Amino acid sequence: MACGAGLNRTRFAPSPTGPLHLGHAFAALTAARLADPGQFLLRIEDIDQSRCRPEYEVLIAEDLRWLGLDWPRPVMRQSERLPAYQAALDRLAAMGLTYPCRCRRADIRAALAAPQEDAAQVVGPDGPVYPGTCRHRRMAEAGPEDAVRLHAARALEHLGLDEIAFLDENIAPGLPHRLSAQDFIAGVGDVVLARRGMGTSYHLAVVMDDAAQGITLVTRGKDLLDSTWIHIILQKLLELSTPRYHHHRLIRDADGKRLAKRDDARALKLFRDEGISATQIRRQLGF
Repeated sequence: MACGAGLNRTRFAPSPTGPLHLGHAFAALTAARLADPGQFLLRIEDIDQSRCRPEYEVLIAEDLRWLGLDWPRPVMRQSERLPAYQAALDRLAAMGLTYPCRCRRADIRAALAAPQEDAAQVVGPDGPVYPGTCRHRRMAEAGPEDAVRLHAARALEHLGLDEIAFLDENIAPGLPHRLSAQDFIAGVGDVVLARRGMGTSYHLAVVMDDAAQGITLVTRGKDLLDSTWIHIILQKLLELSTPRYHHHRLIRDADGKRLAKRDDARALKLFRDEGISATQIRRQLGF
């Protein structure tokens, strides 16, 4: 079904690195509910080929059909979109907004622990905020072992932004979420746009894919709320439209921890194998 004027187009975009669990079921059902009567899409985020497995992709489709969901075929796969990501990276590089980074996580931890650094470590959406060790490097120096980072200060200066703002339809609806340019630089920093060996990162891929699929409403867990600042900046830099956002609650275990792929005890396949119905699961999750 085509998505007509005024109808939502949403997506569920899992990585095939393990079985879907109750948290995934809640995310998929939320996206489908908010699309109705528009269009719900499935997208496979498989850029990390070292961890993705074909059998998990098959299982994803089985679990979603069991939940009563359907979607247009063929599905979009990130592994088939590397040229699009590279074109976006080239465009940002031509604008002078990226630089190559050779730092490993251990290097970043060591730099942040150095005496000249602030004692309080700032943690952003991707972990400790990068201290800028490679910021002096030029893209002409980039090698196969380098990641690519966005130069946040230059990007915000290029856009002429003093502030980033967006609306969320679920968290404080009607009240803009705001972040100053200086707070973005200090609290988010120079995020990775292409990880070594992958050709892209979650942030760049999700922005490009949502635009390519015409997603009008992004539904995802509230743990990704702070990533939205990054995505809006990339949308503006690449002249892409900004969709609406709905960051939903997370499904947690009895100890209050967010469910992860390693929580096999809550895998949908196990519920299916035990004879539990999709109706029971949907009711448990509030659908």
